[in-house]
Amino acid sequence: MAMDLESVFLNGTVGAGKTTTGEALHWLLADDGISNAVIDLDELRRSWPAPATDRFNHELELRNLQAVAGNYRDVGVRRFILAGVIEQPSEVDRYRAALGGGKLTVIRLDASIEAIHERLRNRHEPNGQELTWHLDRSVELGEILSETQVETHVLPTGPRTPQQVAQAVRALIGW
Repeated sequence: MAMDLESVFLNGTVGAGKTTTGEALHWLLADDGISNAVIDLDELRRSWPAPATDRFNHELELRNLQAVAGNYRDVGVRRFILAGVIEQPSEVDRYRAALGGGKLTVIRLDASIEAIHERLRNRHEPNGQELTWHLDRSVELGEILSETQVETHVLPTGPRTPQQVAQAVRALIGW
């Protein structure tokens, strides 16, 4: 049963376009009659306070993903689109297990730091703590992801629209 599961993990720093690309890919597939579920992992871990030993609520995210993916599988979904962050190679198998097995392709969306910072400035209040945190984290996380290279593919997003990036993702995974 797990062998028929296929998933793509859209990885990247904050502001790289993971959620937007995931939504665009979801609709491309849906328009072609291909069953799928898109899961924004930020939402599966959004609670406060996070444990001191798990500042990004990673363990809660994986527990919630396992439950949500099980519910989707129960209604016939066999293709998952995840938008999130994997910082360590050892985490890939944990996500695959939480999804119920099958194939998991990790694609790092690679946008320029200028484009990322512009998106973040449009998303957050000017001069706010949240903006400052996200700007700093985008650089830090970008360096971590470039160094650890957990992805199967790196996809430069360049000046493409979310729909064009989603089409490129779809071509890479063969859906």
